[in-house]
Amino acid sequence: MIRIGSALISEDLLEKQFACDLNACHGACCVAGEAGAPLSSEETTILDELYPKIAPYLRVEGRAAIIEQGTSIVSSSGDLETPLVNGAECAYVVFDDHNRALCGIESAKRDGAIDWLKPLSCHLYPVRALELDELTALNYHHWPICSTACDLGKTQKTPVYQFVKEALIRKFGPSWFETLEQHDKLKN
Repeated sequence: MIRIGSALISEDLLEKQFACDLNACHGACCVAGEAGAPLSSEETTILDELYPKIAPYLRVEGRAAIIEQGTSIVSSSGDLETPLVNGAECAYVVFDDHNRALCGIESAKRDGAIDWLKPLSCHLYPVRALELDELTALNYHHWPICSTACDLGKTQKTPVYQFVKEALIRKFGPSWFETLEQHDKLKN
């Protein structure tokens, strides 16, 4: 582990390669699994406030799940998450003409309806952030459904941390990210 500021970073973020291949996986990370996307309490408030502007971008099934469950849920383990449609895909998922899962929140942002991109956990994926007392642990989440992203990352020589650069800057700031890049350059 590497410590930069208030973050503990798994070396996998520097050593493993990753680049989403949406044409191959069709956004399976937003559809597969047993839980919604992790949320902070601040993000649940944001979703509550922005939902009227996000709703027009969602599928009927997603809106119905949100009406039934709320814009966020508390899991059985006490974690805040996005609701799911019938225990499957995230309620905020939409599908394009090629049956690829996309984010309805991100679509609303792209169209200028809202000024918030999406939950940080989604933006950071495949990196998972675990908030500890005074530190944030950043770990690479290896999931077999992302094998094509690992292959593409190797082909493009894109380290995981570079793939999620924008999200890491969003969370920790540009100078923090520059320090991480410098650490990687010194290591290599």
